[in-house]
Amino acid sequence: MDEIAFRNLKGDVNRLPCVFERVLLARHAVCELAISLQIAERESVACTQPAAHLACGRMSELLRQKSTFALGLTATQRILPHAMVMKIQCGGLDGLKALLDADAIAPNVRRLVRLAREQYADLDELPFSEVVKGIAAWKPRRRRPGGTE
Repeated sequence: MDEIAFRNLKGDVNRLPCVFERVLLARHAVCELAISLQIAERESVACTQPAAHLACGRMSELLRQKSTFALGLTATQRILPHAMVMKIQCGGLDGLKALLDADAIAPNVRRLVRLAREQYADLDELPFSEVVKGIAAWKPRRRRPGGTE
């Protein structure tokens, strides 16, 4: 299946794609509202709750906005490379986990967004100076020489 056909089919099958899909597919975090979909031998992740999808979208947007200085990005950059998106999202969830749910084994996207809204009422009120520390500290897994990781 060519890439254009795949993207068209993916949009038809997955009407509410998870905002943190890349993070979930990398097995860096979990979410109780995520469902896995198989499309042309590929995996996609959908959200089962539109209201939660909006809240996660807002959280992702804030993580990106608040991390621009720490990552040396300009505010005008619209499309980021995959590695940068992973650093922002994985590191951001790690920072939120350290701030809100330190005892958890892995970041739980739905739980972290819910806890943030409960404790700070508005997501804009989160202490992003603490959250951004997780973004700055996050490192991708190292590939093993000769391995297919």
